[in-house]
Amino acid sequence: MQLTNVDFPYDLSPLGRTATAAREDHIRDLIEQVLFTAPGERVMRPDFGAGLLALVFEPNSTALAAAVQMLVQGALQLYLADLITVQAVEVESEDGTLRVVVSYAIPADQISRTESFTAPGGTP
Repeated sequence: MQLTNVDFPYDLSPLGRTATAAREDHIRDLIEQVLFTAPGERVMRPDFGAGLLALVFEPNSTALAAAVQMLVQGALQLYLADLITVQAVEVESEDGTLRVVVSYAIPADQISRTESFTAPGGTP
């Protein structure tokens, strides 16, 4: 039985059905959901998420970047450890934005991938 990966954000296909995503795209979508979901936002999973969007009003600094790096790495290992192996997390804070770069491998193929996510930051 083949599992269908629902595309995120939810969308319709040209046929009017639920849009699906390839496995690699689906895993990227899952990482994005972990990063930007605020703890308490999901029903029945109050601890899920890293809550990066809550950092919009925090002062953008190197201390914030270091804290975010630990937060992101911990959240990804906690929620996606069965799907990915986190190799590195880099956080850059510049010009009022927070950029998170996640390097990971999917255990089934062990090919390394790097994805970049950007969250609006506070004042520098």
